[in-house]
Amino acid sequence: MHDHLDLAPEALLEHIKPGTKILVPVAACEPSALLDMLEAHAEQFEDVHVYQMCTESTRPYQMGEYPGKLTHHEFFLGGGSRKGHSNGTTELYPVSFSMIPELVRDHVKPDILIASVSEPDEHGYMAIGLGADYSVQFIGNLPIFGEINAKVPHSLGQNQIHARQMVGATRSDADLLEVPPTLPEVGSADHRIAEFIAPEIQDRDCLQLGIGRLPNAILAMLKDRKDLGVHTELMSDGVMDLVECGAVTGRFKRSHQRQCVATFIMGTRKLYDWVDRNPAVYLDSVERTNDPFLIGLEPNMVSVNATTEVDLLGQAASETVAGRFYSGSGGQLDFAIGARRSPGGRGYIVCPSVTRDGTSKIKVKLGPNSPVTTHKNYIDNVVTEHGIARLRGTDYSTRAQRLIEVAHPDHREDLYREARELNIISRLSAK
Repeated sequence: MHDHLDLAPEALLEHIKPGTKILVPVAACEPSALLDMLEAHAEQFEDVHVYQMCTESTRPYQMGEYPGKLTHHEFFLGGGSRKGHSNGTTELYPVSFSMIPELVRDHVKPDILIASVSEPDEHGYMAIGLGADYSVQFIGNLPIFGEINAKVPHSLGQNQIHARQMVGATRSDADLLEVPPTLPEVGSADHRIAEFIAPEIQDRDCLQLGIGRLPNAILAMLKDRKDLGVHTELMSDGVMDLVECGAVTGRFKRSHQRQCVATFIMGTRKLYDWVDRNPAVYLDSVERTNDPFLIGLEPNMVSVNATTEVDLLGQAASETVAGRFYSGSGGQLDFAIGARRSPGGRGYIVCPSVTRDGTSKIKVKLGPNSPVTTHKNYIDNVVTEHGIARLRGTDYSTRAQRLIEVAHPDHREDLYREARELNIISRLSAK
């Protein structure tokens, strides 16, 4: 009945012409067998482009091995694509996560979507099992070639594709990208930051956190809360644990009550098995999950996102390390605005106070080549291992002084002196 779902990977080549633009979903939704095949045939291509986000595997086409034949573009650098951007062979877009669907639809204008999908169910439906992201807007509107993998969960939400909506598919048993839920060492900067933020989260709050040691630490400290909700872009193992222990119920959410809403999933095999046909999880387009106006409709929205440096005006630069791009805009600004609009909402921008070499991450001015990710007018709270700088409703002098108070003690005197010299802290404000 669905013979076109059992094709060789090379069947995709029928849909690749000179100038073809190929769209790939975020992170673990990458169809590795199809990308392997494309690289194997790259020398015969002419001006073919691949568009991805948060790519975790490093491939020759990202490194410029096929100039003029197969070119890589990113919406947010992952571990696999940072080197390609650093050496100038991967293009990066300046775009918030919520705006990627518009960017792709109106400007990239892809010719085909390739994605890793679940096995078809008895009705012929498959899921882009670990994401909805910017891809779901093209279901039914763009040729889709799938990589069917029994290891991909059939998650629920807007990410469903019927066999009739696919021009073809191949089979694969490739392992999925996994990210283990590591925790920071007790007493480390990340652990102390988590200890400041966790008490800020109350019963019935709705959460957005990312992935990594710090979010994992915060989530692990919330198991005694009641009726938490989840409305996030990325769902990790920590969310699963809070649902399983009863801390997350979603009873008081305004939208998708009793469901955890996300736009993509990244974690362990245990998490992927847990989301399979689980009605507690709903994957939606990033155009909705990250819409600041929709986020703002959720009461008591709590957003926690990391940055790499903050200046004394309250601007956060979260995309670069030492002036080199490390990630991208992502959804930080989306949720900063959304949390500010939410009744009872709070936003937290977090970072250790110093780099590994002791340089202050709280700066009088952002470093060169460090673009602003989150605007000063939307920053709510900045948290380091030395405390919480509450910036909402403050003038420049007050916010600068509060930021200096959470800077590393070794840098506070210099920061204060420079801030006074630049009149960031006015003469009306005595130390």
